[in-house]
Amino acid sequence: MIARRHLVLMLGAGTALGGCAGILPKVNEPIPLYTLTAVKQYDQSLPKVDWQLVVGTPVASADLDTTRIALTREPGVVEYFAKGAWADNAPILLQTKLIESFEASGSIIAVGRDAAGLRPDYVLQSELRDFEAEFSGGDVPTVHLRLAAKLVRMPDRRIVTSVLVDQQVPAAGASLNQIVDAFDRAAGEAFEQVVVKVLTAQP
Repeated sequence: MIARRHLVLMLGAGTALGGCAGILPKVNEPIPLYTLTAVKQYDQSLPKVDWQLVVGTPVASADLDTTRIALTREPGVVEYFAKGAWADNAPILLQTKLIESFEASGSIIAVGRDAAGLRPDYVLQSELRDFEAEFSGGDVPTVHLRLAAKLVRMPDRRIVTSVLVDQQVPAAGASLNQIVDAFDRAAGEAFEQVVVKVLTAQP
């Protein structure tokens, strides 16, 4: 599945309007902003639950809590692609698409983010541990997404179930579009695993 792209035109700092009306200032090269795709269909029928869920923003280290698309070429060193970015900070983007994936299941009464004012029966807390393109000596990377999630019952805050998603998806090529598509496929697999695990849990 291909993630949508939005082009943002950044005005050059040194440009100015010319003397003639209708002359546009020059602009720098547009920066593509990428997003992810929520799960729309599931491989199995899911049980309907009669409770409300809040999906918290995934906790992430500072190198992943950014709009920049991360890559690694050697252990312990994080870099970023220069000519593209996420449409939102990665944890918020993942939270948004995970909520949409729950909604698309049609199996839950209500689901929303932690700032939506819901009074949830359960809270989904998670930690984003990896979300980068890993290069290992070649030009074509493997996207690595690792997400640990826990379903917490309210108000006693008892952990009902947990899931650790670890997706490694090779990109089809070396272009940023192809690499982002691998991010999208990894995220889609992660969303489906989390939704299925949560909705089939026995609270």
